[in-house]
Amino acid sequence: MATAPKSEVLLMTDLASYQEGSVVSRQITKEEAGNITLFAFDEGQELSEHTAPYDALVHVLDGEVEVRISGKPFNLKTGDAIIMPANDPHALKAVTKFKMLLTMIRK
Repeated sequence: MATAPKSEVLLMTDLASYQEGSVVSRQITKEEAGNITLFAFDEGQELSEHTAPYDALVHVLDGEVEVRISGKPFNLKTGDAIIMPANDPHALKAVTKFKMLLTMIRK
């Protein structure tokens, strides 16, 4: 998958478009130490509960999402961010259409 161009100003919210009934993703950068991915979720779309072996930062660029970490719900809106700890079960559900930047760092 191609990553976003380097040494250019990027308007993140324009790099992935909403699609009805879907979750769209675009890899921004990928390195051995981790990666950054932009997601666009249609309202009601979700990622079911899962774990990851590294910390993951969710930064909401547009809209609203419910993030559950180890069963505890967090409501995030445009501009909010949260770190999902490595190996803790987590899930996301779009309260409204929303876009997020997901940064994952390997330990």
